[in-house]
Amino acid sequence: MEKDMTNIFGIRAIIESIESGSTINKIYLQKGLRGELFFELDKLIKQNNVTTSIVPVEKLNRLSKNNNHQGAVAQISPIDFYDLEKLIEKTIDNKEIPLFLLLDQISDVRNFGAIIRTAECTGVHGIIIQKNGSAPVNAETIKTSAGAAFKIPICKVDHIKDALFLLQASDIKIVAATEKTEDSIFDINFNQPLAIVMGSEHRGVNPSILKMVDYKAKLPLLGEIASLNVSVACGAFLYETVRQRISVK
Repeated sequence: MEKDMTNIFGIRAIIESIESGSTINKIYLQKGLRGELFFELDKLIKQNNVTTSIVPVEKLNRLSKNNNHQGAVAQISPIDFYDLEKLIEKTIDNKEIPLFLLLDQISDVRNFGAIIRTAECTGVHGIIIQKNGSAPVNAETIKTSAGAAFKIPICKVDHIKDALFLLQASDIKIVAATEKTEDSIFDINFNQPLAIVMGSEHRGVNPSILKMVDYKAKLPLLGEIASLNVSVACGAFLYETVRQRISVK
């Protein structure tokens, strides 16, 4: 199997990678691919719900450093993802107050890496991302996280709603970070089983997600700029959690 860092290229190599159980972030495909081997790959992609993107051949050439990519390049995740249900059970069995972080389609790898780093430093038990539309765990993510991506469990789900159902079924409350509320972060009790939802860089938490959460909270903004970078806002929420939990010990 041909490899280039965390990229593999060539249709047959990608098929073998999927069949061997490798965790694939995304597969880049050249428009107009045809042939028996491609249809075999396409079938596996659909069966395993692998994220794909149709790109020009120039991008494939860059990703494969002009090797014979056959119109397909896959990014292999450098980490293994955790099963969310098992992680919730393990956290509860350890008699810890659960603290999870849900990222609703945060797409910038540097924001993602910074959030992972802060989450590890604040004792988050697991980070939950959606399979489609989320930033990948790649070399830049790991670098920005200062290696924390190897130390904290990260779970992938088909949809954030799936995670909300699982968490709430385990009596874990959900708080969304959003400006669409009158409640301040300082009005919320973080010293309870909790999961915090952070929204994407451009639209915040999805309205359909906001309808499902137990609490909504916003950060006070005293300047003229109307919003914070998502990784900074996430840090504020996590350290308010730390403050409340430490203060009652």
